[in-house]
Amino acid sequence: MEYEKDFLMKHLPESEWENAFERLDLGEPVQYIIGNVDFYGYILEVNRHVLIPRFETEELISKAIIHLSDFTIPRIADIGTGSGCIGITLKKEILCEVEVVDISPKALELAKRNAESNKADIKFLIGSFLEPLAGKYDCIISNPPYLSYGDDIMEIVARNEPAIALYAPEDGLAAYDAILKNCKNHLKDKFLIAFEIGADQGSDLLEKVKRYLPTSRAWIEQDMQGRDRFLFIREN
Repeated sequence: MEYEKDFLMKHLPESEWENAFERLDLGEPVQYIIGNVDFYGYILEVNRHVLIPRFETEELISKAIIHLSDFTIPRIADIGTGSGCIGITLKKEILCEVEVVDISPKALELAKRNAESNKADIKFLIGSFLEPLAGKYDCIISNPPYLSYGDDIMEIVARNEPAIALYAPEDGLAAYDAILKNCKNHLKDKFLIAFEIGADQGSDLLEKVKRYLPTSRAWIEQDMQGRDRFLFIREN
């Protein structure tokens, strides 16, 4: 708690300390209290309508950039964008076209503000998973909800961050299924799919890839903690 208070004192004017400490004592994350996070070197606004971006998602982006290196100005769809962290960062880091999708109007409003403040020219689409997409894409990337409703997670996360961005039916696999079973209609002949996943979901997701994308190559990569955390799918 003392570290969090020091952090708040560093980032907020003294006139806001008392209110900030009260919110902290009530169990609110420091990122929501301050109202922003440093993600991949970009300052992004966050609030209770979106997940707080995490280190693993920075890793997803870094790995995706490597796997996209042989694509020429890839057209990218970021599904379930939340704060916009993935789509904005990709637009800033590589030459590409980016469209971001979210089912939450409030999340998209925040993502738009983040894009504007970071001077990222991206397109915003509202809807469920792939439904709003039009045309063909080189890459679909997503950090979808992947927790099972019975998963034991930190209380501060469960109490504050949006459930719609955390939990999914079918033991947390429903979002991946929704994307994978329809993705071929929205992908070019050569494509990359990049997912952040739960550490115990790799084998189940590889089976889904075999079912829906039998000619594609799929593999799991680990995060810096050595956990299975990323699924990549490649055609050509």
